[in-house]
Amino acid sequence: MESFAFKSDHYNHANLVDKALQLLKERIRRGDTLAYFLRGQLYFEEGWYEEALEQFEEIKEKDHQATYQLGVMYYDGLGTTTDAEKGVEYMKKIVDSPCPKARHLQFAAAYNLGRAYYEGKGVKRSDEEAERLWLFAADNGNPKASVKAQSILGLYYSTKEPKELEKAFYWHSEACGNGNLESQGALGLMYFYGQGIRQDTEAALHCLREAAERGNVYAQGNLVEYYYKMKFFTKCVAFSKRIADYDEVHDIPMIAQLTDCLPEFISKGMAMASFYHARCLQLGLGITKDEATAKHYYSKVSLTININGLNRNV
Repeated sequence: MESFAFKSDHYNHANLVDKALQLLKERIRRGDTLAYFLRGQLYFEEGWYEEALEQFEEIKEKDHQATYQLGVMYYDGLGTTTDAEKGVEYMKKIVDSPCPKARHLQFAAAYNLGRAYYEGKGVKRSDEEAERLWLFAADNGNPKASVKAQSILGLYYSTKEPKELEKAFYWHSEACGNGNLESQGALGLMYFYGQGIRQDTEAALHCLREAAERGNVYAQGNLVEYYYKMKFFTKCVAFSKRIADYDEVHDIPMIAQLTDCLPEFISKGMAMASFYHARCLQLGLGITKDEATAKHYYSKVSLTININGLNRNV
C-alpha cells in the first residue's frame, strides 16, 4: 500500500509537469514571450539542466532572468561544464544593466558576484570588491534587497582583520529583522559575548532560543554549551543528543538548504553538541555514565574544531 501511494504521487507529479509543459507550449505558440523563460525554469526546477540551459541560451538576449540563470548554471556547472568566468560574465551583465527590467535581479546578482570576488572563483580575488558589491546588494537594509548580502556582511565584518564588530552587529541586525535565520543566531552570540554591542545575556538567550527553534544548528550547539556550563545537565543531555545524532554527510546539505545557513556553522553546531553529549556520558552528568557510548560521540567531533577554543566568529 505504501509503495503504491509513492508511485501514485510520482505519476501525479509527472502528469502535472507534462500538463504544465503542454500549457507553456501553447502559450509560446500564441506568442507569449514569458512562456519561454517559464519553460526553462520548469526544466531547471525539475533538474533537467541541459534542457534548461538550451532554453535560457535561446532567449538570453531578450530576457534578463534567463541571463541570470545562465550565470548560476555556468558558475555551478549545472547542465554544462563548470565555467566560473562565464558565470561571472553573466552576473556582471545583470549588475551593470541600465534596463529597469533587470533591477529586481541586480541585488541577487551583486551578492553572487561578491561571493565570486571573495572566493577568487572566476575572477581575481578581492575583499574590497566583494565588500562593495555586498553593500550594493544589501541596499542599506532594504527588505526587498538581498538579505543574504546583509547577513554575509555581518559575517565579513566579524572575520576580517581588523574586525569591525559594530558594523557586523548592524548588518546582522538588519538581516535578522528581514527574517535571516543565520544572522539571528549570530546576534545571539554577539549579545552573549558583548561583541559590537553591550553584553546582554537575556537578549542573547532570546535570540539563540528563537533561532534554535527555527532550525539554526549553530544556535542549538551554543545553547547546549550554555546548559552544560550552567550545570543544567539533564537539559543539556536531552537537547544535545538530537543534534549530535545528525548524519553530517547527509543531513548538513539538507539542513543548509532548508534553513539557508552556512554548512560550516551547521557542522560546528553538531560538533559542539557531540562534544558536550560525550562529556556528560563520560562523567555521568544528567545521564547514566557510559564511557563506550561517550567514545562514539567524541568520534563525531570534527578534528578541525577545538571545542575549548572554538572560533566564535559570528
